[in-house]
Amino acid sequence: MLECGMLERDRQTLRRRSAVLCKQLVVDELLIQSLQADDILTESMAESIMAEQTSQKRSWRLLLLLPKRGPRAFSSFCQALRETEQQHLCDLLTQSPEKDGKETHIERYTDSSLPHPTQEGVAAKRARTHESMEFSLDADSPINTPVLPCTPEFYHSHCQQSYRMNSSPRGFALVISNVTFDPCAAADLDPRKGGEVDDEVLRKVFTELDYVVTVHRDLTAQGMRSCIENFCRRPEHRTADSCAVCLLSHGVEGAVYGTDGQLLQLDWVFEAFDNAHCPLLQNKPKMFFIQACRGDEMDCGVEQIDGPARTCSPSCEQRDAGREGQGDADSRQRGDMGRPRIKLPQRSDMICGYASLKGTAAMRNTKRGSWFIQELNTALRLHARDTHLADILVQVNGRIKEREGYAPGTAHHRCKEMSEFTSSLCKDLYLFPKYQPQY
Repeated sequence: MLECGMLERDRQTLRRRSAVLCKQLVVDELLIQSLQADDILTESMAESIMAEQTSQKRSWRLLLLLPKRGPRAFSSFCQALRETEQQHLCDLLTQSPEKDGKETHIERYTDSSLPHPTQEGVAAKRARTHESMEFSLDADSPINTPVLPCTPEFYHSHCQQSYRMNSSPRGFALVISNVTFDPCAAADLDPRKGGEVDDEVLRKVFTELDYVVTVHRDLTAQGMRSCIENFCRRPEHRTADSCAVCLLSHGVEGAVYGTDGQLLQLDWVFEAFDNAHCPLLQNKPKMFFIQACRGDEMDCGVEQIDGPARTCSPSCEQRDAGREGQGDADSRQRGDMGRPRIKLPQRSDMICGYASLKGTAAMRNTKRGSWFIQELNTALRLHARDTHLADILVQVNGRIKEREGYAPGTAHHRCKEMSEFTSSLCKDLYLFPKYQPQY
């Protein structure tokens, strides 16, 4: 049982800083979990906070609850701010009262007086005008909380209606990340600053999900083809229960660029893993994640009637060159792989998450990586234990929908992104992280 309430001095500090906290505080699952672990919030309180539709409403509900949660609530809240990389707010709460007047003056004028940066550099969340610099949400840093484990009870209650997923390793994961492009062969493809963050995030999360991860960086279109063909031929797929392929590059609709400016067609990639060309993965789930633009149209968003106030988000993906190109039209010549006794469709058991909609650009923070990979990482770490992959990608869509960014160097002061996925899965796909059934 918590002691009655927060110390009066701490209560007054929260009240004095409530306006700033409501604007800048990022209330996400990681911060809430920290407060739950310290017995400051109950599960029902956590659910009520996260059920709020906007960041400001989540912040306001949390600030209403904290003063009632005992004398430890203030110090626990400050610790949670440090753990979620919101040190600037922790400092704001713990500074001596005599500094308040000076600090308030600084907060009032900071946004409009700072120069435009060439890339994100300040970890704060603030209201923004057209003239103000872009600030990055603290929560946009890739979270490093461990992948939450599946319980034996959940596994046994769901394993019958889902894909088999108990091999160790669960499967093999291939990550191809093109960050730097040939300045001669692909002069109009800028370096994908922040792309190196994405491939490291994917390597870590899939390793924790018990995949053997191989990362290749900066491949030509032909290098990507060879890499994928070699991956498809791995004999170890026979004993694995799934595979994952992540392609991170510049792109157009239906294709991604190699570092030489040539296109690799995504249909070719899917064909390489179909039931005819990759028989060792027949009836096994094959996951694809494509972080690339699918065109150069910028989604500027539509004003929502009675919508929430704008929030500040990371930078836009540099625009891909608007070259549709012919791509690679070569067809793959393969030997007869043999006919299965039971016929299967040519292509099945695949799910593919795309960072953006057809024809639109994708967003990438030059320091923290792309929006899509950030949200995918967060969702897998927090929800893979009890959520099948299609629903995880629905959650990712929801988080991407809420985000808003600023595209420096373009006429689009504010821009949006919408991710999507396609699926030919025939069962639920649970990854059952960190659980190994005993037979």
